[in-house]
Amino acid sequence: MASAAEQLAANLNLGVLSRATELKKRLWFTLGALIVYRIGTYIPVPGVDAAVMGEILAQHGGGVLGMFDMFSGGALGRMTVFALNIMPYISASIIVQLMSAAIPSWEALKKEGETGRKKLNQYTRYLTVLIAFFQAYGIAVGLESMRGSFGAAVHDPGIFFRISCVTTLVGGTMFLMWLGEQITARGIGNGISLIIFAGIVANLPSALISTLELGRTGAISAFFILFFLIMALAVIAFVVFMERAQRRIPVQYPKRQVGNRMFGGDSTHLPLKLNTAGVIPPIFASSLLLLPATFSGFSAGQEETWLTRIAATLAHGQPLYMALYVALIIFFSFFYTAVVFNPQETADNLKKYGGFVPGIRPGAATAEYFDRVLTRLTLVGAIYLCVVCMLPEILISQYSVPFYFGGTSLLIIVSVTMDTVAQVQSHLFAHQYEGLIRKARMPGRGPQPVPPRGGSARR
Repeated sequence: MASAAEQLAANLNLGVLSRATELKKRLWFTLGALIVYRIGTYIPVPGVDAAVMGEILAQHGGGVLGMFDMFSGGALGRMTVFALNIMPYISASIIVQLMSAAIPSWEALKKEGETGRKKLNQYTRYLTVLIAFFQAYGIAVGLESMRGSFGAAVHDPGIFFRISCVTTLVGGTMFLMWLGEQITARGIGNGISLIIFAGIVANLPSALISTLELGRTGAISAFFILFFLIMALAVIAFVVFMERAQRRIPVQYPKRQVGNRMFGGDSTHLPLKLNTAGVIPPIFASSLLLLPATFSGFSAGQEETWLTRIAATLAHGQPLYMALYVALIIFFSFFYTAVVFNPQETADNLKKYGGFVPGIRPGAATAEYFDRVLTRLTLVGAIYLCVVCMLPEILISQYSVPFYFGGTSLLIIVSVTMDTVAQVQSHLFAHQYEGLIRKARMPGRGPQPVPPRGGSARR
């Protein structure tokens, strides 16, 4: 335990960080790129009344629009150039990943290495443009029919507005996609994830202040706020523990003799994460359940229809909503895990390179063992996701808490933070390793060559 604490202290040593020039450049580049992103979330789309758009989003904030506005850091509510955020790229990436498991030619591209990965990334970019175009056109047409207490949302509707709105929103999404790739290549962490992270974190201070204001006015007791903050820290610690949890399956490679030399005989492990699907199941589940509320919200003021009755049944805090939410999270956990991890392919690769799991026959028996272990891990991971995602629903429905930790936003914040910190530590390790190499190569250090006997004095 002491050595682990000393290692952590060494990783967080500010003196080492000040000497890591390359790491400092990457950190400053990442910070500058995120500042550019936040500035863009305040540049409005031409021809749209931001006050009317904010009023409309406040009325329909319980649907999919509210979730997208949370991911975009309020850009959708202000109807800015980054209103679509990076969500079209996320959708395109998930579609390409699913299609690469269903289309044999795309599956072959995934196995080609760097060349195949570049082709799949190019397909993802093309699909991002297509998805962003349809979403932007739908927003442009919808804005023309929206009206609030301040008047119409669009000052001058028509074909010119639609063209300018679509061009602005698609251009904003493509710029964010490029910015995310630049952060990944020249900064720290995954650029796309950091952009979503910045959008979610941007709204946390104002939400925390509003919660403390409720405590000051007496709407919420101070004891409950203290209990809530302690519980939030406990949930964050629980999420960190579960996200780092993994099952390590031992793998051994037999010894083989080539000529007079012996190769192999190594032992390693295959790590299987407890939560292989990540944040995909909560996003899919919440998106499907929020669709009826979104569509019925736009038909508000009209006569009651079957859609409004379904939306009322599937409202936040309703028993049917919670039951379907849990069922969809479990379903998408197993579905997405089956897509991203193929036990038969993993077993074949181990057999190809001579590796085996101790006590398990190579081939079909190893694939069945992987499938059995992965099924149990996925079940535990799905239950963990259900617990974390159901916590905010209980706080909202039972205690009317306006600000809460939990669900998809908490999973994204914790996972992105852990990934970024891990990359910072890896850069610090690399810098320290390079420093040790330079010290070892400095003149006057290390063992000096011994001159031959009897010859050095004469020379």
